[in-house]
Amino acid sequence: MVELVAILLIAFVLDLFLGDPRYECHPIRLIGQSILKGEQWLRTSGLHGRGAGCLLVLAIQALSLACFLFVDMLLHHVFSILGLLFDLFLCYSFLALGDLFGHIIPVIRAVEAGRLHEARGHLAMMVGRDVEALDDAGVCRGGVETLAENFVDGFLSPLFYCVAGGILGCVTGLSPLRTALCFMLVFKIASTMDSMVGYKRAPYKHLGWGAARLDDILNFVPARLSIMILFLGALVTRGHALDGFRVALRDRLMHDSPNAGHPESFVAGALHIRLGGPVKYPDGWHKKPWLGAEGKDPGPTQICSIVEIIRSSAWMAMGLSLVILALSPCL
Repeated sequence: MVELVAILLIAFVLDLFLGDPRYECHPIRLIGQSILKGEQWLRTSGLHGRGAGCLLVLAIQALSLACFLFVDMLLHHVFSILGLLFDLFLCYSFLALGDLFGHIIPVIRAVEAGRLHEARGHLAMMVGRDVEALDDAGVCRGGVETLAENFVDGFLSPLFYCVAGGILGCVTGLSPLRTALCFMLVFKIASTMDSMVGYKRAPYKHLGWGAARLDDILNFVPARLSIMILFLGALVTRGHALDGFRVALRDRLMHDSPNAGHPESFVAGALHIRLGGPVKYPDGWHKKPWLGAEGKDPGPTQICSIVEIIRSSAWMAMGLSLVILALSPCL
């Protein structure tokens, strides 16, 4: 368990200050390529229903876990330091908080400078909506919503499964570190598949059903925990924590997603802004309900505020995770 605590803390610091590494053999990129090839094979075989989508999920999960376990055990057997460095590399690659901040900063700067077209271009790298239909408020709203949602998907959920896997490995006599990384890998595969094929429109309406449902299930608990974690972060940064909690309790289930509404509604209340509303996607306009409807439209100041809340919340979540792991009987 000591190895897991050390690697998790180092990986968090590396991600927060260096961001996500960019190179061809990034684990998530390799997973994405496997998903693409698996999808192509299924469609070539005439399989594109829900059953085929579930088969794709199981195949990618099994193949990825088998590859990880083989390489990890081999490296630890040959030279334990190499194995630990490989584990650190994976843990670092599975956390995506620093990269999230890195993408939103250019959006803030472009909006502040009045360069709407440039701000739309930077935001397009983060969202699936039609950015050309957005004004300044729409760009800022998209940025805040993306930060709130991806705080869960890109950081809190991987962290949650790292801790859960480590504790399970501890109580079952397995390697806490290896089990934790397996749990993180399973989540990241589900998240990546959801972003690639988990759409409700053609041609993924049926093929992506299994990936979307698995992602919803795996994010269910972390999304609800995010309200309390963001509450702590808002307290530290002197945000309107109680208003965030009140709006979250009221509006969290109004979102189309069973999970995204929890962090987004809290942020709307904590910043006294409104999120959601009509949004244009490639397939047309979606009339989303307003979260925090009584709030004002967000600006670059609110994006900066949510960055600070999320950064503080991340430190809170990491501290709590390390304490939980440190209190386990395996340490």
